[in-house]
Amino acid sequence: MFGSALLLAQPLTWSVQLPPQFWVRQSLLLLLWVALFYFNAQVAVPRLLFRGHTGWFIAVLAASLVAVLALNSLIENLLHLPELMHKAFHPDGSPSRRRSSAGWFDMGTLLISMLVLGISTSVAVVRKWQNDAQIRRELEQQQTTAELSFLKAQINPHFFFNTLNNIYALTVVNGELARQAIHTLSRMMRYVLYETQSSTTLLSQEVSFVQDYISLMQLRLTDKVTVTFERPTPLLRDVPIAPMLLLPFVENAFKHGVSATLPSQIYIGLHQHNGTLTLEVRNTVFPDKRPAVEEVGSGIGLTNTRRRLDLLYPQRYQLSVEEATAGHEFRVLLSLEVVPSVQAVKPHLASADAE
Repeated sequence: MFGSALLLAQPLTWSVQLPPQFWVRQSLLLLLWVALFYFNAQVAVPRLLFRGHTGWFIAVLAASLVAVLALNSLIENLLHLPELMHKAFHPDGSPSRRRSSAGWFDMGTLLISMLVLGISTSVAVVRKWQNDAQIRRELEQQQTTAELSFLKAQINPHFFFNTLNNIYALTVVNGELARQAIHTLSRMMRYVLYETQSSTTLLSQEVSFVQDYISLMQLRLTDKVTVTFERPTPLLRDVPIAPMLLLPFVENAFKHGVSATLPSQIYIGLHQHNGTLTLEVRNTVFPDKRPAVEEVGSGIGLTNTRRRLDLLYPQRYQLSVEEATAGHEFRVLLSLEVVPSVQAVKPHLASADAE
């Protein structure tokens, strides 16, 4: 478009009758610039400049400029264009001035040819930058997906290992409760196997999974342990959430907040306000378990969960961990910005069987 406007449209504004040979020369010069553009963008830049051969690249550009100037001069001479243009601008027949020995050199053609080379080089560089950026994004996405799969694979065996140990201990005490625990665990395994294959699950399903875990853990607790679970009331608005994201915080409370001889409390509160989901988990701190509590930040479950939060919800979450509150409790507070699903968000009533 630039070449057409410069070579074909501009001469039409001249107040002279131009010979047909002039338009032939303009068309051939336009083709030369098109060839120069694509030769530089497709051959010279990728094979020389991008491979570090800067000296050869500059030499090829200089040779290309000389070739364009020489071909332009050859075309003009073959078409006898200097004489024809003189007659067009001087119809009175005044004598024409012959070109000097360096008549092949045309400053206007040289400057425009350099501009064509500059534009083509810029286009090729920008295209390569865009392609490289796209490749980096794809590699980062693949790396993130692989890392998330690895983190999830670490969390799930860690959870089931603890749960199976609990069921094994329960079979010695109460066989009926053990069967109930196995049924609850099978429902949880179904959730892990089928509902966590995608990148997100519904919040209601994640909450039901946490409820099943709490119910399973309560089967082996004594009366000295008080467990409180507050769910969003009266309605829970379903939104997509990463699966198995809330469990490590709850699991940590049961791991470090239960004592066989001393009274203990575990509080789990899940609240939803507009687009923010808040999870608060508190458990009693025991002196004999204090080293384990201090090492909680380096545990498999919570460390991986923090990493998953960094990958899945960058700049969209706040995680606060207090190892000893005024009430002698270990407190975890997670605030997560969740995005509603594309489908119509339906309120989800807390079902009785989930309780």
